[in-house]
Amino acid sequence: MGTPLTPTLHRMAIELAAMAQNGLTYGTDHYDLDRYTRIRALAAELMGLISDGAPAEVEAVLALEAGHATPKVDVRGALFEDDRVLLVREARDGRWTLPGGWADALDRPARAAEREFAEEAGLAVRAVKLAAVHDGSAHNGHSPVAPWHVYKLFFVMERLDDGVPTAGLDGETSDVEFFALDALPPLSTARTTAEQLERMRVHARDRSVPADFD
Repeated sequence: MGTPLTPTLHRMAIELAAMAQNGLTYGTDHYDLDRYTRIRALAAELMGLISDGAPAEVEAVLALEAGHATPKVDVRGALFEDDRVLLVREARDGRWTLPGGWADALDRPARAAEREFAEEAGLAVRAVKLAAVHDGSAHNGHSPVAPWHVYKLFFVMERLDDGVPTAGLDGETSDVEFFALDALPPLSTARTTAEQLERMRVHARDRSVPADFD
C-alpha cells in the first residue's frame, strides 16, 4: 500500500524502532523498559500499516535485534566487460541486480563483496575500488517492510579466472548475464538502480574518480 507519505512514515518507523532498541539496551528502570517495548510495538504496527504486513511478524524481527541500533551493511560488486555489466536475477522477486548481500560479522567489506559475488554469480573476483557508499533510503527507496536502515557499499571488481558465470550456487539467484546499460532488464531497485549502474561504469572506466558518498 504505497502513498506519497510512505517514505516519510517508513523513516519514522525506523527511527522509532531504533529508539526502542537503544532504550531497551541501555535502560534499567522497568517502567522505561515497558515504554520502549511499547514504542517497538508501535513501530512494528506502523510498518505493517504501510506495507500490508503483519505487525506481529515485524515486531518479532525487531525483537531479534540487540545492542545499539546501527545501519546494516549491504555490499555490491560491479564487474564490467566490453562495457557491459554482470547482473544476477534475484530468486525472490525475479528482477536483476548487482551481485551482493549482507556483510557478515568479522567480514572485511571488500572480502564480503567478493564472497557474495562468488556465491551469486559463480566467479572469483577481486575488489579493486570502493566506488560508492550510499544511503539505501535515499537512493533505493527501501521497502516499508524493511525494518532497518541500510548503508550500501559498491565495489568495482575484476576477474581472477576465466570461468563461466553460474547463478544459484547459494540458492538466492536464478540467472546471470552481462547487459549493456542501454538494454537493462527489470531491476530490483531496492538493491541496484540504473543510476547506480551508470555511476559504477564511470568508476570502472576511471579508477581515479573519487568515491561517491552520502
